[in-house]
Amino acid sequence: MNKSGWVDRNHQYTMVDPESGFTVGFAGMRFEMNDLDAMQPRFARAVAEMKRLEDGAIKNPDENRKVTHFTDRISYPQSELFQEVEDFAAAIRSGAITGSTGQKFEYAVINGIGGSALGPQLMQFAINGPYWNELSEAKRGGYLRIYFLDNTDSAGVADVLQAIELDRTLVVSISKSGGTQETKNNMIAMADAFNAAGLEFARHAVAITMKDSQLDRLARDRKWLKVMEMAESIGGRTSETSIVGHLPAALAGIDFRSFLAGACHMDQWTRVTDYRKNPAYMLAAMWFIAGNGKGDRNMVIVPYSDRLVLLSRYLQQLVMESLGKELDLDGKPVYQGLNVFGNKGGTDAHAFIQQLNDGRNDFFITFIEVLEDALALPVSGRTAMGDYLHGFETGLAQALLGKGRQVITMTIDRVDTFNLGMLIALYERAVAVYAEFININAFHQPGVQAYKLASKGVIELLNTIEEKLPEIRGFCGNAAEFAARIGCADDEIEVAGIIAKLAANTTRRDLGVELSRSWTEGKGWVYSVK
Repeated sequence: MNKSGWVDRNHQYTMVDPESGFTVGFAGMRFEMNDLDAMQPRFARAVAEMKRLEDGAIKNPDENRKVTHFTDRISYPQSELFQEVEDFAAAIRSGAITGSTGQKFEYAVINGIGGSALGPQLMQFAINGPYWNELSEAKRGGYLRIYFLDNTDSAGVADVLQAIELDRTLVVSISKSGGTQETKNNMIAMADAFNAAGLEFARHAVAITMKDSQLDRLARDRKWLKVMEMAESIGGRTSETSIVGHLPAALAGIDFRSFLAGACHMDQWTRVTDYRKNPAYMLAAMWFIAGNGKGDRNMVIVPYSDRLVLLSRYLQQLVMESLGKELDLDGKPVYQGLNVFGNKGGTDAHAFIQQLNDGRNDFFITFIEVLEDALALPVSGRTAMGDYLHGFETGLAQALLGKGRQVITMTIDRVDTFNLGMLIALYERAVAVYAEFININAFHQPGVQAYKLASKGVIELLNTIEEKLPEIRGFCGNAAEFAARIGCADDEIEVAGIIAKLAANTTRRDLGVELSRSWTEGKGWVYSVK
């Protein structure tokens, strides 16, 4: 394509929001107007279904639930719950609310998994930066240091406990159902740590959960410091504009009202029914055309901003958990999905960009540029550090386009709450629209439930092994012999994994026996029960 044609194509396929400066360019994707014309029935369906969703229809038929994150954030800033969160955070900051020893809170541990952690983590990193917790109280304006527990890995708990002072720590557990095992495990571990220190955990504990959930009942029964309700109709991966994102942000001094304003502003833009004026519809169309409607190309997200490095992780959950489905809405096997990966520019130019430029042409890439530099840092005459970042982004985009790779560009003026709200809302809408294009339910997660059910079986087998260990004191043999000895020969592989874990932790837990292992040539790992 000659220069003139490239300029014309950019003029035709670039969308700009004049109020915020948010810009999305699709010229670098391989499509023509006739490709969009062929999608008219899909666009029409998406327009109708998105209206049904926002009008309160059941859009998660598997769970018979409405989907309300687009509409709830319109009224949330005027709600009693919003003000309750703001007042609670202000009282924590001022010291009007203290822990069990009367000490002013300095630390907050946000305990959640998936959307209950990824959104708040993205917000904290993007707005307050990676070194927030190292700032003095004065530089933090009295707001709390924020830490996250987002797994069931004891190393995470150990690391947090080294960084905090329990008597000055608030623990916020976020679980919609209240039964999420990873979150429950961390809650129990933190409660045990407080109790071991002679502190009353309830005076330090806050719950965000659905009304009458397991967590709701436990927190109220034990008289936790605060219990706040989250809506049944908002899924974890679309919960950042709800109380799930609000309380962690408020505790860290982040302007959540501005964040919601940005999300609602993008929602207004992406409710336009003409796809040629709607960036979410065009974004979903690009995904569909590039991947042949089957996710045949990977989605690469490269924000040119250190502050947005967690965006690709956030979008992995939003996109992949929403779109990775075996069955469509008619029960037909379709095996849909979109792989998402990325990091940040220009770091990526010294990492996986080599493959993107010279290797497999199985992706499309989205560059997100931030125009405003955090500091004016001249490094060569009048050329500033930020100018090099812009040059690297533009140069890489041109190099990829020259190799026939497909590129989407986004530009925001700065990384702030308003623009972060716009970014999140754009991708939320695009995911919902793409799901309508391919006739799937974007709002359930049967694959997640499948792993939870399978893991229960492993825990049951673990309990069986622990019960039988004292009965086989004196045993010495490999995993197959161990499994046969306890009557679980058919579960040899699962038994091997469990006893390897137990042997590595025999001094850390009371098994009633000492379990050890050693490698023997020809026999493998040999286990001894003493």
